[in-house]
Amino acid sequence: MSSRNAHLLREQAGPAPGFAGTDHGIRLAGGRTGFLLLHGLGGTPVELKLIARALNMAGHTVHCPQLVGHCGSEGDLLATGWRDWAQSALDALASLHAECDRVIVGGLSMGAVLAIHVAAERPTQVDGLALYAPTLRYDGWSIPRYAFLLKWLINTPLGRRYSFSEREPYGIKHRRTRQTIMEAMASGDAALAGLEGTPARALQQLWQLVAATRARMPAVTCPALLVHAREDDIAGLSNAFEIQHRLGGLVDAVILGDCYHLITIDQQRGIVVDRTLGLADRLAAAGGSARPGRARVVAAQ
Repeated sequence: MSSRNAHLLREQAGPAPGFAGTDHGIRLAGGRTGFLLLHGLGGTPVELKLIARALNMAGHTVHCPQLVGHCGSEGDLLATGWRDWAQSALDALASLHAECDRVIVGGLSMGAVLAIHVAAERPTQVDGLALYAPTLRYDGWSIPRYAFLLKWLINTPLGRRYSFSEREPYGIKHRRTRQTIMEAMASGDAALAGLEGTPARALQQLWQLVAATRARMPAVTCPALLVHAREDDIAGLSNAFEIQHRLGGLVDAVILGDCYHLITIDQQRGIVVDRTLGLADRLAAAGGSARPGRARVVAAQ
């Protein structure tokens, strides 16, 4: 990772209008195609910052909102639920839609699931989806094999105290970038690197979001770009395959061969940017959303 990119990861995002208190959302003014990019559970807009900058440099308007309850303490997160997070995304969509001729909604990990939910809720306002490492379940190669037991133990005293903590390689294959992330986590600044652990009650909210969104996927017919790492350490390829199968429109699936879960900051993020810009170009050429069609898969080594 270059020193410039490392600086971008460390840089605090500026305030966005209409947010009570400190807002770490990213808003970059550009052209009439807008991107609404949503961060993951317990995460922060910083994890989308490099992608946002690249899309903006190509001439597009980009908004990476801070989801309510995030970038603060564990208590802040637990005081909210998935409907609150979804409302944050819907409010951001309304603002962006008022400024742009077309809007592509995307997200990383849980943010990708939220993006699908937003498309189901506002089908006339979402022209395309950009789904980065969508996470319906934690089943990547670094997840402990006993993790599936949590759903049965979640309502026990032990389960309620559980907090899911990521471990090496923290979703990053590129070693220097991983070190930057680890330093940010060690700083204790949740606005920079997110929470160190995800509490069980927040995971319950994720499960509820997934259940609600999964049922509505067939009705989502706007074109979708789906990018997932073959070696995703957090969410295995089964997540991508299920979403590709369930969505009702064209799904352009790209499988990356040299990165882990955080594909928006790992070493193949250039492909993520190129494919996302390609989606925007296709929508612009079509004058909006393309009609549903057959899915395709492209592997990127």
